[in-house]
Amino acid sequence: MYIERRYDIDWLRVIAITLLLIYHISIVFQPWAMFIAFIRSDEISTAIWQPMTLLNIWRIPILFYVSGMGVYFALRKRNNIELLIERSKRILLPFLFGVVAISPLHMFVFQDYYNLGLNYYPQMGHLWFLGNIFIYVLLGLPIFYGIKKGMFLKLLSFSTRLFNNPLGLLAVNVFFVAEVLIFQPKPFALYAQTWHGFAIGLLAFFFGFLFMQTGKVFWNTVKQWKWLFLGLAAILYTVRYVVFATEGPLYLISIESNCWIFSIFGFCYQYLNKPSKALSYLSKAAYPVYIIHMVVLYLAAKFILPFHLPALIAFILIILITFVGCYLLYEFIIRRISILRPLFGLDWKFKNVIQKQLKRI
Repeated sequence: MYIERRYDIDWLRVIAITLLLIYHISIVFQPWAMFIAFIRSDEISTAIWQPMTLLNIWRIPILFYVSGMGVYFALRKRNNIELLIERSKRILLPFLFGVVAISPLHMFVFQDYYNLGLNYYPQMGHLWFLGNIFIYVLLGLPIFYGIKKGMFLKLLSFSTRLFNNPLGLLAVNVFFVAEVLIFQPKPFALYAQTWHGFAIGLLAFFFGFLFMQTGKVFWNTVKQWKWLFLGLAAILYTVRYVVFATEGPLYLISIESNCWIFSIFGFCYQYLNKPSKALSYLSKAAYPVYIIHMVVLYLAAKFILPFHLPALIAFILIILITFVGCYLLYEFIIRRISILRPLFGLDWKFKNVIQKQLKRI
């Protein structure tokens, strides 16, 4: 079966994870950093945080959308059992490995920096996202099975008609607004290990999958109306920034979040849906970098902060060290050592290694 490669979705994943790294580094320069177990700089900077207030409300939901889209592609060539096995290898295994071997490492750096004494304890840390995704896959198995058997044709037909115009896409916000009114997150961007994070992730995951089921209908709509969604997002952000000092009513933030996401989908679909050598490398590197970046970030902060540099300079240096460090770990260790590859979500190459050894005999 021929399956069209969607390069724009690959780019979305790469861009979202890149922004995630920069966002996490910005936390180092916020007064509340230690409350969420981040190393904190003595040089606090509100200027660094201001751009983060824009992307903070959509940086995680867009990854959940993309994850739902990824399941759609995975199901095109697999049944439910094969999907569960594949997602267990690609998501559950790296998650469990990260809980016991990766997240404790950056906590060691945190404990050492503040002279707290080194204590090992398994924790999800930033990998909570993977745990959520795997649960969503489990919850979605009956739906996936039903779609394979043609049990939801009316829903798919209705969705196709609905997503054929921008008002139909904006109607999706009803579910997201209901979610924040039920769970009342404070702040909106409190995703990690909360019911709000779980619920908004589930909605985005489901709609990401559903958008793909409509074929090109959804994508043509976001492409055609991308400027409308961008304009709405900009207006809502301006209101949130000027009137509410970046927080604002949860229902408005929820709508703003999806407007940013729909506009990004539209621009990426129009301009980034084409292959490139850079993408072929970065799309493979993004997942391992996501898993390992917190350790490198904490080490970079531990090294740079004692110099007491101006916040912006320290911020840039930590970004550079984090990205270079992640690249070196990925390029020269993770992707080259066969036994490490599956632990970081890469393709298993044990069969290739065995075949090479057999040829030598």
